[in-house]
Amino acid sequence: MEIQMNWEHQLLALAGHDPHPSHRPFFSYWAGDASLRQAYFLAERIAAEHSKSFYLASGLLPEEKRAAVRALYAFCRTVDDIVDESAAGDRERQLDYWRAIVNTASAPDGDLVAAAWVDAMTRYHIPRHYALQLIDGVARDLTQSRYASFDDLATYCYGVASTVGLMSMYIVGFHNRAAVSYAIKLGVALQLTNILRDIGEDYRNGRVYLPREDMLDFGISETDIEMGRVTPQWRKFMQFQIERTRKLYEEGWQGIAMLDPDGRMSIGASAVFYSGILDDIEAHDFDVFNRRASLSAWEKIRRIPSLWLKVRAL
Repeated sequence: MEIQMNWEHQLLALAGHDPHPSHRPFFSYWAGDASLRQAYFLAERIAAEHSKSFYLASGLLPEEKRAAVRALYAFCRTVDDIVDESAAGDRERQLDYWRAIVNTASAPDGDLVAAAWVDAMTRYHIPRHYALQLIDGVARDLTQSRYASFDDLATYCYGVASTVGLMSMYIVGFHNRAAVSYAIKLGVALQLTNILRDIGEDYRNGRVYLPREDMLDFGISETDIEMGRVTPQWRKFMQFQIERTRKLYEEGWQGIAMLDPDGRMSIGASAVFYSGILDDIEAHDFDVFNRRASLSAWEKIRRIPSLWLKVRAL
């Protein structure tokens, strides 16, 4: 319990104490602006191409908020691709380019992703330091490939995922600052799910996001990951990771009641779709080496009625 309280305290400190926004955004975001309309359409295409789960979940939002969270996704996707796909010598320059966009809240001519993101960030009063923390979190992959403890890993998860949840919260709308801690937990849970799903792929890319302390406790070595060994020890190790992640989903769910009603289904869907990946990992004997755990479109859709009932009960 003490370890958990330690990382939670640390991440709350990172989130800061920005005031709850007192002004609603000015709508009709692309009325009379053909270029901005094009920018938002590009953000929608990026979301549709790269994440079916996010695209489906964000589709449950009203039009204005849906467009804004997809602009957020396009920004996050673009920054993430800099680290994963750009030439090594050009990554820092490109990351600094996006830091400048966030700091100045202005988009260079012709950069449609930046135009949509700056418009969304400005209209929804999204604290800029969350966007800067995301850029720094993604950049951490350039210098660190192993994590000694869960505390250390949770900080990484905050940077690349909880920040996204906090920015989304400003778009969706929330009642008070108490929602922040829940958004942080849900972000950590989502990223841990990604990590557990992609263990084999990440290892082939030179990264191990699993806490080394946990690996030692369960007798797991990097050789086991390299060889793709699904042993009794591996099953116990993965079950421990999955149970911890599910607990975070459960705790994070409480924050959904603090969101504006028209956004609860969307955020709830993200949690339900991603937590379903954990079910799929279990169903395939914890083998994350030879297949990528996922839910089919039908498996996602059939979860929506029970999700609606759960959200309605909030």
